[in-house]
Amino acid sequence: MTKTGNLGPELYDYVLAHGVQPDEVQQELIKVTTALGGASSMQISPDQGAFMTLVAKVLGARNMIELGTFTGYSSICLARGLAEGGRLICCDVSEEWTGIARQHWRKAGVEDRIELRIGPALDTLRSLPSDPVIDLAFIDADKPGYIGYWEELIPRMRPGGVILVDNVFMGGQVVGPDPGESGVAIREFNDHAAADERVELVMLPIADGLTFARKR
Repeated sequence: MTKTGNLGPELYDYVLAHGVQPDEVQQELIKVTTALGGASSMQISPDQGAFMTLVAKVLGARNMIELGTFTGYSSICLARGLAEGGRLICCDVSEEWTGIARQHWRKAGVEDRIELRIGPALDTLRSLPSDPVIDLAFIDADKPGYIGYWEELIPRMRPGGVILVDNVFMGGQVVGPDPGESGVAIREFNDHAAADERVELVMLPIADGLTFARKR
């Protein structure tokens, strides 16, 4: 029996009002990102960001990596969940968008916990040691690349480590008749991840769908 309903504006506002609220820096970053126009849709929602901070804190995460940083909202949320002395590696290909991120990392007081690597995320992953030490990973980059990112991450995740994967609904395209390139890529990724016996996972109806996968 279906228990999850569609959130209308009133109920969604209620959800936001009863969770952790974006602070002044995050509110400013939301405004700056919104001004970018259509690209602003790549920014995660405040409720998803709050959830990710709590996941990091519950894990006691010290080693984290983010694939797809954009203007920095998700990385602020992740960095704020780091355990003392922890480190977040952020991967992106845009100097312009991550320039906005850098400004707001500084304002949020998390700049010293973040290492930004500009270049293809797959190259960055492959350059990392193969040791299984990553506590938390967040995938939110180009959709056709998801399976490749997943396969590079899984061996590097510690047992009990968590991978969060964004946009697994792809705006509903995963169940639609005309999914497009990104929708097809996400369908393939979702099937790939669900069949992976190295993890246990659940797909959560947060924002545009968020997969929560725990390495066995």
